[in-house]
Amino acid sequence: MATSTINILQDKKIAIVGGGPGGLTLARLLQQKGAEVKVYERDRSQASRVQGAIVDLHFDSGLKVIEAAGLTDAFKASYMAGADRYRLLDPAGNILLDDGNQSGKVGFGDPSFRPEIDRGALRDLLIEVLLPDTVVWDSQFSDMAEVDGRWELRFRNGMRATADLVIGADGYRSKVRPYLTDGKALYSGATIIQGEIDDPETACPDIYRLVGNANLMVMGDGKTLAVQPRGDGGLTFYAASMYPENWAEESGIDFNQPEEVYAYLAELHQGWNLVFFTLFKACHQFVLRPLNYFPVEDRWMTKDNLTLLGDAAHLMPPNGEGVNLAMLDALDLSDCLTSDKIQNLKEAVKTYEEIMVTRAAALSQETLEGIEDFASPTDESLRKLVTMLGGHDPA
Repeated sequence: MATSTINILQDKKIAIVGGGPGGLTLARLLQQKGAEVKVYERDRSQASRVQGAIVDLHFDSGLKVIEAAGLTDAFKASYMAGADRYRLLDPAGNILLDDGNQSGKVGFGDPSFRPEIDRGALRDLLIEVLLPDTVVWDSQFSDMAEVDGRWELRFRNGMRATADLVIGADGYRSKVRPYLTDGKALYSGATIIQGEIDDPETACPDIYRLVGNANLMVMGDGKTLAVQPRGDGGLTFYAASMYPENWAEESGIDFNQPEEVYAYLAELHQGWNLVFFTLFKACHQFVLRPLNYFPVEDRWMTKDNLTLLGDAAHLMPPNGEGVNLAMLDALDLSDCLTSDKIQNLKEAVKTYEEIMVTRAAALSQETLEGIEDFASPTDESLRKLVTMLGGHDPA
């Protein structure tokens, strides 16, 4: 049962732009406190697209927030048991590290347990506990204007809405962020070629068996290949390396033509075990993803009616923390907005932003310092990774 809204949210309308894990988590947490919330999501419906590969939730962030949202039992019923396993290979196909025999040795309540869940399943369980019509589908944000301290939001379908507080949870291409800051994303030096395979059991059976419903990573020769299962039985892979900033335009590759991308990946991975080529050949949907980030020194003046969370606030290269950070942002923002020790919206938002920015800055700096070890691993960086994960030294 929702508790009564504390004073600073009394009679306030809250608009969350973006229906990803961060935005939906915030809506759930605020509704638990009785707040009036709408989530505006660009997808046409809940089932309009596959949400992507699995994501692991961590003890002190994602799982902590799941518990605060009253969703631990629902999560346990939805997560992919055993998918937290990982297998690390070298380019020749030799297994450097395989923790498959650790499955079942840790579980909920253990700080080292990082259960995986399909992104679509996570989204579904969050939506299921929201009040009816909380999520307004087919609502792609266009722009907004501030009128007498409130926001009038406009969407591409012609719909309009008003809100006393807007939260931009609309990801790395946030359309809300420019209303707070004109700071631009910078290029990290690394780029990912992402591929989706809908029927890997038939299209690339050897890779399908090698992944085995877990996480597969191949590192070496200045490149990284990561493969993850999707909840619908498909696979998502990420081929990462270091590239010049304008490489996409200068390469001449049409990423809408799978044959061109395959030819490039085959040349790039020349000398690798041929099993990885079956993965590239099976893919008919590629996306190029330069890994950008917002500088840690980028700050904005706090407003009492607008803030950001997740990638919209602190974009950084992938480090296994993205969804967890967004959910933790949601918890901190909800706590600040409903604290009986905070007197007004501006104080609540400022308190939240100080927590969020400080945490994200440290993680972003650490991620950027390790970007070459991830995207262009050397023998030494690979040795360090194996040692860190508790395996043997591959040398």
